[in-house]
Amino acid sequence: MDDHRADTGKIATQQQEEIAESNENPYRDIPSPEGARTAEIAQGEQGNGKRRRRRPFHRESYSHTHFKVYKRRWFGLAQLVLLNIVVSWDWLTFAPVSSRAADYFDVSETAINWLSTGFMFAFVLVSPLTMWTLHSGGPKTSIIWSSGFLLLGNWIRYIGTRVNGGMYPVVLVGQILTGFAQPFVLAAPTRYSDLWFTESGRISATALASLANPFGGALAQLITPLLPSIPTTVLLPTILSTACTLPTLFLPAAPPTPPSYSSTLPKPPLLSPSTRSLLTSPPFYILFLTFSCYVGLFNSYSSLLNQILYPYGYSEDEAGISGAILIVVGLVCAAILSPIFDRTHKFLLGIKLLCPLVGASYLGLVWAPQTRTLEAPYVLSGVLGAASFSLLPLALEYMVEVTWPVSPEVGSTVCWAGGQLFGGVFIVVMNALKDGNGVDVKRVSEMGRGRGGGSRPEGNMYRALVFQAVVALVVLPLPLCLGVERLGLGQKEGRLRMDETGEAVGGTGDAAREQGS
Repeated sequence: MDDHRADTGKIATQQQEEIAESNENPYRDIPSPEGARTAEIAQGEQGNGKRRRRRPFHRESYSHTHFKVYKRRWFGLAQLVLLNIVVSWDWLTFAPVSSRAADYFDVSETAINWLSTGFMFAFVLVSPLTMWTLHSGGPKTSIIWSSGFLLLGNWIRYIGTRVNGGMYPVVLVGQILTGFAQPFVLAAPTRYSDLWFTESGRISATALASLANPFGGALAQLITPLLPSIPTTVLLPTILSTACTLPTLFLPAAPPTPPSYSSTLPKPPLLSPSTRSLLTSPPFYILFLTFSCYVGLFNSYSSLLNQILYPYGYSEDEAGISGAILIVVGLVCAAILSPIFDRTHKFLLGIKLLCPLVGASYLGLVWAPQTRTLEAPYVLSGVLGAASFSLLPLALEYMVEVTWPVSPEVGSTVCWAGGQLFGGVFIVVMNALKDGNGVDVKRVSEMGRGRGGGSRPEGNMYRALVFQAVVALVVLPLPLCLGVERLGLGQKEGRLRMDETGEAVGGTGDAAREQGS
């Protein structure tokens, strides 16, 4: 065991020396782990020739001792946050006012749902390009692509609302283009945090950038019902996207020196043996299925929330507040828990505590609209948001750990693409399960929530909510199996152990061999 660790350490050290000799390497002055360890031993020797026992690594890990981070990293993170807010607002532009939008464009609500569904499927189509861009060009190149699609798509959408009293096909084209923009910023946070942050800040950085996306959805849920017309509804995010894309060209591409030991090692090529090893990794499949299903359910619930509630007499404003609670409570809880998990690195514990809360929330939502009260949907939306948002950065960072040394954007992009694909499919299925009888929205709104109407009013989505709960509960056992050695799921955290100790562990030696070959 000791000989193997020494061999892998030597390989990683040789790899770093080769990088340092390259004229293109900005990290040539970073001390190697073996060199730093030799210096520590020399300083620890006493006059009697005995080596002083080294102190164990606790909060001051190897990366904290020998590497630095830069304040400019917050500039790029802020840009990711802004773009994720805008692109999510684009996604839910029409969902909170689905009946009003259907009347404006003279189409059915199913056609309005396709504006959200097409947005999600567009994500899947461009995901391979996203993965290649993040791997070869880095986060800055990815952000530039996103900014271009956002500008083009938003202005096409706005033109579509103004021409001939509203042209649905033009708006759909613009919506798909904004959908192309989303993966370039939604899949970027893990790659960006790996490039700019230490192991004690990655979860918080990933959380901040990733959770900005649903925060944009919360703004859409709250603000859209208050706007006077459909053209104004589209114009507001168009102006915001134009303003938010301007700083993109001034972003730094990479830090002058790396933030951690793992950041000094080149990432394996996209089609390397390490990347292909994901196909035989049980933890990867479990994380992929769990992440994709729960993100898909969250996306479909957010898109259809207004249609779920208004048959029971809830107004657009009340449905919008429920959507905002879903997201704002989630953001607050994630802001509290992410720094804690950053310091404790209890990935598995967090995942196993939060997933049951997600499943229980979807189960409770089956009956929440039937109560015709505000408390039931509001409370359950808050619990669902708190659990889902706190779980999101944990799952993304744990994915990086168990798939190391595969580059972070690979697992992240695949999981996000799965979530968007499942979300689009779930919207189609839930729309098909909707009660076929039409809803007189004006009459239902005038009656209000307290005027009866039974537990299955016209246009209800009870069967869709049952479908949603069944999917959430069927998936639940999978994440609970993570970390169980007897099931072959006890994989260790490779990148985290390397950054804490400065030693090559796990598959890192293999990654070094790939790069050296």
